[in-house]
Amino acid sequence: MAERVEIFDTTLRDGEQSPGSSMDEHEKLQMAKQLDRLGVDIIEAGFPIASKQEFEGVRKIAQHVENARVAALARSLPSDIERAAAALEPAKRPVLHTFIATSDIHLEHKLRMSRQEVLDNAAKAVALAKKLVGRVEFSAEDATRSDWDYLVEVTKVAIEAGADVINLPDTVGYTTPSEIRGMFEHVIKNVPGSEKVIFSSHNHNDLGLAVANALAAVQGGARQIECTVSGIGERAGNTSLEEVVMAMRTRHDVYDFDCGVESLELVPSSSLLTKITGLHIPYNKPIVGRNAFAHESGIHQHGMIANRQTYEIMTPESVGRSRSELVLGKHSGRAGLASRSEELGYNLSEAELKDLYERFIDLADKKKEVYDDDLRMLIVSLHNESFEVYHLTDLRTSGNDPAMALVSLRKGEEAFTDTATGDGPVHAACMAIERIVGVSGRLEQFDVRATTPGKDALGEAYVTVAFGEKTYKGNGASTDIIRAAVSAYLNALNKYLALSESFEKA
Repeated sequence: MAERVEIFDTTLRDGEQSPGSSMDEHEKLQMAKQLDRLGVDIIEAGFPIASKQEFEGVRKIAQHVENARVAALARSLPSDIERAAAALEPAKRPVLHTFIATSDIHLEHKLRMSRQEVLDNAAKAVALAKKLVGRVEFSAEDATRSDWDYLVEVTKVAIEAGADVINLPDTVGYTTPSEIRGMFEHVIKNVPGSEKVIFSSHNHNDLGLAVANALAAVQGGARQIECTVSGIGERAGNTSLEEVVMAMRTRHDVYDFDCGVESLELVPSSSLLTKITGLHIPYNKPIVGRNAFAHESGIHQHGMIANRQTYEIMTPESVGRSRSELVLGKHSGRAGLASRSEELGYNLSEAELKDLYERFIDLADKKKEVYDDDLRMLIVSLHNESFEVYHLTDLRTSGNDPAMALVSLRKGEEAFTDTATGDGPVHAACMAIERIVGVSGRLEQFDVRATTPGKDALGEAYVTVAFGEKTYKGNGASTDIIRAAVSAYLNALNKYLALSESFEKA
């Protein structure tokens, strides 16, 4: 039977220290509840001594978390430890996590303490924490740059003082898999009573080795991994929770360990974190990135259509995604194009598919990605070469509260002009467009980014707009970001109108 590895989630403590990802009390509680649904063993809720808000945040999480243990961090100072214990008071299963640095560089330049002073301090801190809280974790900060024999001494002292968990962190992301495995094996072998405690691994990703180091630490005897959702955290981040969990499950032949995480909640957890912090997940992020189960290459798409296992080592459903995606772009082949067309309800003849593929490649050369509504437009255009769509010929905006916009559109030989007010210039312009066209949409997503450097940067806007039951994507570009946004909205509206007209004629 596989041994169990506990998952210690520090998204709300170490993860929240990542620049731009701070959360208020309500947001931390919302994320904590999701982590509880995810099935992590421990939720490190915060650093209570840092502020009154932090204290209250930890206390509220301690009150509401039903299943996981709730941990609070404290330096090896009586004031920190007492404050953390007070914050954890409502928790069903509290954990007090105290730490002190053990590397010579930290002792000399940060703590200005001798090795013996650190040993004495660690013993007193753990003993005090144990009097106040039933479960105590002790961390030797910067362990991977510490002398291994000194780590043995520190660990021995912490265990004798009552520590239940010993964490040997790679605080600066410096170590390698072989080194960290050796470090854990050395400490566990040479510390009396090591079998009575759980050893934990906390790794940072400065060299991109956090996940590999965490897995190596487990092979070296650690039975707890400290990690964060999407790997957020100080500097380059922490061990990615979803990556270590799926590595153990996908390569169970190599990592014969189990954990209690519900993998179906991995993508929902990452999505909630993105929503709360505003930090977007890189498209190529393993497990939870947009492209993790997306395939554009024609060779890959052909293999996926034949058997998903040709190019996927896990299913998207197993991590909380609905399905794999065959992304249509300039690298796609006819098989992927035909498959997506069938999914959209179009059964094309060989001649139609040949014609469609030529038009598709021409469009894909101009766009990074061809969306479903783009493909629908191309399919409809096989039988109708031209559509009367609206073109933006003039846009003028003024004011902000309320804003006013004058919009001029052209449809064939006809010209239209109207004005409207709104909460901002983009809203006002879209209202004017809707007055002209007589159709109202619901904006579901709006992204703006600069694509060229300098003051005259070209800005691109991307929108998703719902018209009735279907959504349409639009994009626009201009050195005027308002015009880019309005063009994107009009682009989505034109797709809806063109397809509606084609269905009416059918």
